[in-house]
Amino acid sequence: MSETKFDVIALGELLIDFTGNGLSPQGNPVYEANPGGAPCNVLAMLKKLGKRCAFVGKVGDDIFGRQLSEVVKEAGIDTRSLVVAPDVRTTLAIVQTLANGDRDFSFYRQPGADMMLTAEELPCDRLKNCRIFHFGTLSMTHETVRQATKLAVSLATAGGALISFDPNLRPPLWDDLEEARAQIAWGLAASDIVKIADNELEFMTGETDFDRGAAILRQQYPNIRLLNVTAGADGSYSYYEDKRVFVPSFKLGGTIETTGAGDTFCACVLNFALEHGLDGLNENDLTKMLRFANAAAYLVTTKKGAIRSMPEREQVEAIL
Repeated sequence: MSETKFDVIALGELLIDFTGNGLSPQGNPVYEANPGGAPCNVLAMLKKLGKRCAFVGKVGDDIFGRQLSEVVKEAGIDTRSLVVAPDVRTTLAIVQTLANGDRDFSFYRQPGADMMLTAEELPCDRLKNCRIFHFGTLSMTHETVRQATKLAVSLATAGGALISFDPNLRPPLWDDLEEARAQIAWGLAASDIVKIADNELEFMTGETDFDRGAAILRQQYPNIRLLNVTAGADGSYSYYEDKRVFVPSFKLGGTIETTGAGDTFCACVLNFALEHGLDGLNENDLTKMLRFANAAAYLVTTKKGAIRSMPEREQVEAIL
């Protein structure tokens, strides 16, 4: 008998985000080793919402890899497809929050374990047996993991899963930004649900106007059934069939840093799709979806890190 179908399987990076945490008594910057990685952040929030999730990726057999393995298990995410590699180190990211609230990333990934996942290491039967498959582009920066990602998408599609994609563009990880553009285009063409940030929308369309940029993407990629654009502190937009909805962000104070906010938003959208489907949605549905996602994303910004900072459903509902 086959195992119960997973609600969401995500593939990609699992890493340590070293985020700033003030200064030492000697005046040196102090960094906190926060477990992170966009695909696993998404799953962590989905678990808070009661969904059955599994992660596919690779970490090193080192201090950080063991820390990550334990944290992911602690979050309730299935880790049987998390490969622990003895010959490569876990990927690290240094995250610096700038004065304007933006973030600057420095990656230690030459190579990093996440980019060494191979097609042969994929859980093929599981990928054919999930409701949603989610991925981004950090698993498409190098040929080996790119092949694995594209095979995973094809397996999940063949099994009838909805495909979810978040470009999550990190320019320092690409040798050539035209290659990044090409791989994002591939992801857009393969997906039913897309979450794209304002800077990524401009990167792909040349448009700073969200409506015009969204129209370009929807014309180029008619396969996208639900397109959501996040605009940082301003809020978020949803485009579905002939409908367009905007919901402002929650500005209730207490924001520390924004790591994981977009992933939390993405998870809430996927949760909505799992609970309501993608057929016959109206503007009321889209507004309800965005309000919940914006509220959850706000709550994550009031804590450091992501995987261990996801709010409970009741906490989100309390501020709606």
